Amino acid sequence: MFLLYLCLLQVLTGAQHEPGYCSFYEDCGLNPAVEGALIPPRVPCKDYRKAVNVTGDHYELFKSVCPMLAHGEGETLACCSIRQLTALQSSLTLSKAVLIRCPSCADNFAHIHCATTCSPNQSQILKITKTANITQPTGIVKEAVVGYEAYVSTSFSDASFRSCKNVRIPATGGYAIATMCGRYGATLCTPQRWLDFQGDSSNGLAPLDINFKLLPDGQTAGLPPGAVLFAGTALNCNETTPTGGEACSCQDCEQSCPAVPQPPPLPEPFMIGQLDGVLVICIIVFSCILLLLICYIERKISPKDVTCSDKASLATQEFLGSLFQTWGTIMARYPLIVLPVCLVVVLAFAVGIKDIELTTDPVQLWSAPQSRAMREKAFHDANFDPFYRTNQLILTAPDRPSHYYDSLLFGEQNFSGIISKDLIIELLELQQKIQAIELWSDELNRTASLKDVCYAPLNPDNPSLTDCAVNSLPQYFQNSMDNLNAKANMTELGVTKEVDWRDHFIYCVNSPLSFKDITALGMSCMADYGGPVFPFLAVGGYENEEYTTAEALILTFSLNNYARTDVKFKVAEEWERRFLEIVQEYQKNPNTNFTFAYMAERSLEDEINRTTAEDIPIFMISYAVIFLYIAVALGEYTSWKRILVDSKFLVGLGGILVVGCSVMASMGFYAWIGFPSSLVILQVVPFLVLAVGADNIFIFVLEYQRDMRRPGEKREEQIGRVLGNVAPSMLLCSLSESVCFFLGALSTMPAVRSFALYAALAVLMDFILQMTAFVALLSLDARRQDANRCEIACCVTVKTPHPSKPNQGVLLPLMKKYYAPALLNPVSRMVVFLVIFCACVFLMFHVKVGLNQELAMPSDSYMLDYFAYLYKYFEVGVPTYFITTKGFNFTSEEGINAVCSSVGCDQFSFTQKIRYATEYPEQSYLAIPASSWVDDYIDWLNPGSKCCRIYTAGPNKDEFCPANESFFICTKKCISVPENGVLRPSVENFNRFLPDFLSNRPDLQCPKGGLGAYDKAVVRDETGEIIASRFMAYHTPLVNSQEFTAALEKARELAHNITMTMRNVTGTSQDFEVFPYTVTYVYYEQYLTIVNEGLFNIGVCLLPTFVVCCILLGMDLRSGFLNLLTIVMITVDTVGVMTLWGIDFNAVSLINLVTAVGISVEFVSHLTRSFALSIQPTKVERAKEATANMGSAVFAGVAMTNLPGIVVLALAKAQLIQIFFFRLNLVITLLGMAHGLIFLPVLLSFLGPGVNNAVLLQIQEKKAKEMELNSKATYDNISFESHEKSNGEISVQPSYPVKAGIVSKTTQEPSEFETDVL
Repeated sequence: MFLLYLCLLQVLTGAQHEPGYCSFYEDCGLNPAVEGALIPPRVPCKDYRKAVNVTGDHYELFKSVCPMLAHGEGETLACCSIRQLTALQSSLTLSKAVLIRCPSCADNFAHIHCATTCSPNQSQILKITKTANITQPTGIVKEAVVGYEAYVSTSFSDASFRSCKNVRIPATGGYAIATMCGRYGATLCTPQRWLDFQGDSSNGLAPLDINFKLLPDGQTAGLPPGAVLFAGTALNCNETTPTGGEACSCQDCEQSCPAVPQPPPLPEPFMIGQLDGVLVICIIVFSCILLLLICYIERKISPKDVTCSDKASLATQEFLGSLFQTWGTIMARYPLIVLPVCLVVVLAFAVGIKDIELTTDPVQLWSAPQSRAMREKAFHDANFDPFYRTNQLILTAPDRPSHYYDSLLFGEQNFSGIISKDLIIELLELQQKIQAIELWSDELNRTASLKDVCYAPLNPDNPSLTDCAVNSLPQYFQNSMDNLNAKANMTELGVTKEVDWRDHFIYCVNSPLSFKDITALGMSCMADYGGPVFPFLAVGGYENEEYTTAEALILTFSLNNYARTDVKFKVAEEWERRFLEIVQEYQKNPNTNFTFAYMAERSLEDEINRTTAEDIPIFMISYAVIFLYIAVALGEYTSWKRILVDSKFLVGLGGILVVGCSVMASMGFYAWIGFPSSLVILQVVPFLVLAVGADNIFIFVLEYQRDMRRPGEKREEQIGRVLGNVAPSMLLCSLSESVCFFLGALSTMPAVRSFALYAALAVLMDFILQMTAFVALLSLDARRQDANRCEIACCVTVKTPHPSKPNQGVLLPLMKKYYAPALLNPVSRMVVFLVIFCACVFLMFHVKVGLNQELAMPSDSYMLDYFAYLYKYFEVGVPTYFITTKGFNFTSEEGINAVCSSVGCDQFSFTQKIRYATEYPEQSYLAIPASSWVDDYIDWLNPGSKCCRIYTAGPNKDEFCPANESFFICTKKCISVPENGVLRPSVENFNRFLPDFLSNRPDLQCPKGGLGAYDKAVVRDETGEIIASRFMAYHTPLVNSQEFTAALEKARELAHNITMTMRNVTGTSQDFEVFPYTVTYVYYEQYLTIVNEGLFNIGVCLLPTFVVCCILLGMDLRSGFLNLLTIVMITVDTVGVMTLWGIDFNAVSLINLVTAVGISVEFVSHLTRSFALSIQPTKVERAKEATANMGSAVFAGVAMTNLPGIVVLALAKAQLIQIFFFRLNLVITLLGMAHGLIFLPVLLSFLGPGVNNAVLLQIQEKKAKEMELNSKATYDNISFESHEKSNGEISVQPSYPVKAGIVSKTTQEPSEFETDVL
């Protein structure tokens, strides 16, 4: 009776927890409680029964789906029918598509569901919690299981989770677990949360609700009587599977990773103790120099035997003086012939300007055509589509308060003010307004819209508006207002609450690849164009992946980047113009609730062109100021009555015209020969030539004004004689600069090379025109002045005569009486020498290299706000491609293993090395591993998924069958199951199915399809050989040029390492290469070599200053060396001051430094020559004389000419002009003036060459001869500081260098030093 009672009780109460018994069996149909499922939610029938013995086809299917439970045919008991196994296989296939790359993970995942579905002890490990009646096709109503509770040991669940948590999705670089853990994503996922998501029927994938209870091994509390924990054996990810599957790769399993040495730490700064090492060395060196200066004893010069150098110097000066004197006399005698001839020559050159080609593309300006970056860019553009055009808004709402939302599923969440429904709706309205842009296109001869130019990754051939890639937060709701407004009541753990857009948003940002959320809303997270919207593309300004606290919304429209010759290029630009109009109008709307920044792909070029046009008046004003100064400063102004007679407005204007003509002639000549120009040339070259030309003009005109015409000497002869005095110095500077710039054209940078060529010819033309046209113009002006006619009204004359004594002006007396003596006292000489030398050496080691892109924008540009927002709110860096060239066999097993990162791949394969680099983002600048088409192709081919099948019936028989086709017409897999679990297609299959993979649109059934992700990543030739491919990774956020440059350098180091490894693969060509490429590399490559490039360019520019100075001074090596040393000091000091004023060293700086060398020649060479040819008794006296006489002309001609024009540039809007033209040119001018008028006189007073004994000897012989003839001495003004009589005394010796050729033709009273010689 008792046994009968027990049997009756068993029947009445249903399933018990006994070994060998099932709780449910057989397929009972679709779950009526699940709506909107992504796959058919088939559920089992409740049926407490003994486990069945599976045999035949049943066993074979069981063995393929749940091999871990198979114990041999006839020896295997199970609780699942063939229909159940088929449904389970279909469900597991979806998961295997992303997990199959790690066999042990896929096995463990299948083990969990096989245990609850098919375990022979099923009744012991679960308890049915919910059933539903389902009517069968036969009309019979059966009780189906729609919910149960499963008991799993934590040892099994934890081990299974560990084996899967690092499995990657190569297409995105993210983790597969992120798509399988629902709202928690990869970061917050745990074993419990992982299994909870698998058992949640609201996710669209689970057919019924499963409540997984995870308990420690041996714990029975909380278990029903007779129930036990399922504690199967979980495989570690570095273990092989019982079916022969290989251990997972390092990419998916940390335990499989080899020991990878950490990269070396970043180099420490050079220190000596606690002090900067450079500073310590400088102090030591400077102390030694100071000691030498203290010990230095200057001796006075006494006449000695004339050396060969003295003779050469004298001969050179005689020849040049005589030559230019004759030339100047001829030019002054025939001005009305010279001027038209010069005009014709200039016009002949300048006509070429009509064909001038201005280079505005920064890539062509700063990257050499044969540079590595340009070659890599050319390879990329020839084989792949260029980077798409980005049009983006970054929106904030700083005044909106945050709020907390108590979510049923996610708990209390803090929502920032910008993550609010009304702002999302406002963003959606703006997005839809932009999407609706239409415009008439002459190129297409029809109305064009976004779909004509947009980037449509999943339908590139014939896109609709919804196929366009638009990334934004509203895309989580498919841009649907209905979805955004959707609400639903949902019950969770006995609590019922309303769920809305906030729950859906939280879910989607944590699981962006989901086709259905787990809320009662049941909406997809995919964008309307079919792709995922990763959270860093929708929101910004968050920390630790707390997306609800984001401070910014991001809206991005991506357009195809057409070649400039393509008809659609103008359509895209016009669409972007309309985009900017709408955004700017929206920004001005007072009802706008956003504070935002924006940009279009055309914005950079637009803003640069705008600021160029707006700053042209600034340059015109600058030139006008310079002209006004020159015109005023050249005048003599001896009397108010003679102001209009002695003024030099026309001479000043003529000097400016000479500069302008030389620049025009240079530009016209190079335009004739087809050499392109640039805006930098238009802005810099006129300033440079003006500095050179103005200096020569001042020296020539002031010398003429300070000279007195000799008795019987004609005006033309006087002009010729004055030109003979000063032209050698002018030739020295101009020739040095011209040769300097011609050598600078050896630079590899196109902008520097073109600048150097234009500047060299312009300086040369300027000198030629000064020796011709300006001499003729001065002759005409002198004729007018001699006739006392006014300059403006030339018919009007004044009666006040010209003074009999030459005009010394204001500067010459001041410098002679006060400045030169104060500068050259013993104390100040040593201090000045030491301080300047110390500053220039120390500071040059601390200059930054680079050019931040925002500096190219005007100070009022909207792009500056965009860059600020970008650096502040964007959470990901630029993508970078690792590109392979022709010569590698991807089809061989060895080749596949050398590239891939899944099971069976080499531990140091192509993609594995990139993954290792991402573990050290601070040093590699890589944040996300590379997406790998090879890995996804292998997974796509795997027979464990539905991705690759073959039609077995119908018109497409034996062709590729996509996953969304019915199983009954596509029963054959592309590839058979490999024996060792490592799938490697044959060469034939690899080539056969690769096009199908690349054109297969990814979907729920097959997320591994290559369309969109890889269809443009593989390029094959007509034979099918892969000639180019690319693998996309992501940099860390890069915020300045130093980081961009370092990222490029590290990426190249990594690519080179990969190249060397892959060349060892059998059959690989030795010219095969892997290189990194992103659109920014061509801009920042220059900074890898710009220091060496700069040293080379400046070095070749400095060389002619030494050589020309030595030659024109008659092989005076010491003068040439001191001249060179001072110019080097100016250049180095300029670099040092750049550090203090925040001016980075870059290509624009380099052009200005090359210019600095040219301007420095003007500050230095005149003074050096004046000192070398002076005959004062001591070096100090000679330095004083050179400083007073030539220094005053240099100060008036170079410094005071440049400074007014430079100061005006501070008003420019362009930051590049403010920093690299105003600041840097101001620094160059001030330092040139300081070195030329302070450092150089001191240096010459210490180390300058001795007096030229050949000149002294010639004077001695001349005086002796004159004394014998007892002839009367005549007044001779050899230089603008002539031997005047002041208060009846001889004042000073000739201050302008005495030229032997002139001494031989003149007589004068001997100086004290000359008397001693005699």
